Amino acid sequence: MGDAFDTADTGNTRDGDGDGPEGPSSVTAENGGGRGFFSRIIGVLTPAESELPPVEAPRSFAPVLPVPGMLNLRRMRVEDVMVPKADIISVPVTIPMEELVEVFRDSGLTRIPVFDGTLDTPIGLVNLKDFALKFCFVPERPDFSLRDMLRSLLYVPPSMPLGVLLQKMQAERIHMALVIDEYGGTDGLVTIEDLIETVVGEIEDEHDVDEAQSFLREKPGVWLALARTPLETFERAIGQDLTAHEEIDEEEIDSLGGLVSMLAGHVPARGEVIEHPAGIEFEVIDADPRRIKRLRIRMPESRDS
Repeated sequence: MGDAFDTADTGNTRDGDGDGPEGPSSVTAENGGGRGFFSRIIGVLTPAESELPPVEAPRSFAPVLPVPGMLNLRRMRVEDVMVPKADIISVPVTIPMEELVEVFRDSGLTRIPVFDGTLDTPIGLVNLKDFALKFCFVPERPDFSLRDMLRSLLYVPPSMPLGVLLQKMQAERIHMALVIDEYGGTDGLVTIEDLIETVVGEIEDEHDVDEAQSFLREKPGVWLALARTPLETFERAIGQDLTAHEEIDEEEIDSLGGLVSMLAGHVPARGEVIEHPAGIEFEVIDADPRRIKRLRIRMPESRDS
């Protein structure tokens, strides 16, 4: 999954419904004709059901073939598909409303974990639909309180089989789970999309970016990039040498994130803007205390136009 724009994206989920009592009872409600597909998945997990007499299919339909990936729900565990802690996009419960809007916009996610202090003390998730309905489509905007909008998260061990988690998500109508290690700390994150992808393969949407590409042009003169993008690759794309300056030691860096950290003299925080000697601006749109994750790069001509 594209963690970049999310990538996931991608590691969190991007569909708009499904958590808590406000959402539909399952993903099947979102997909209309998906009920048979999920019934087949659950059938793999409950052998007793497969012993029931088969129902003869109408002659006008082709025979239903099993999806090879269904066995992954038994064979694989949560730790095999989870997004690592370092790659989780999350927000503190004290985040101002304007910054939360930026996180939703830049990440392309619709559900984001919320923590109180650190990610090892999660308190729930915020859903973009809840936020928009309460603060964006009303004549008078109420006082912003993220805590009042939180929905529940699932907390699961890394050893849980994927099929068990899928059933739990369907039963509780919560489509995001934090993976908790033996010491009670956060180890990773899993969404229902991650589970479905183990069955049907990668699901890409308009926010996903080819991992081999690692950067894209948002508009003329403005780029979005993963911090781990090789410096030489990006230099070829923009036709400039970003290390041809006295204050930059090209022997010490090989990625865009390394370049930005060197220019800043520290690991920049989300929202920080670092200017290159050539006039290029690097805006940090996602980071944690240890490293930069994603950047927005503005060329000088984009600011002059």
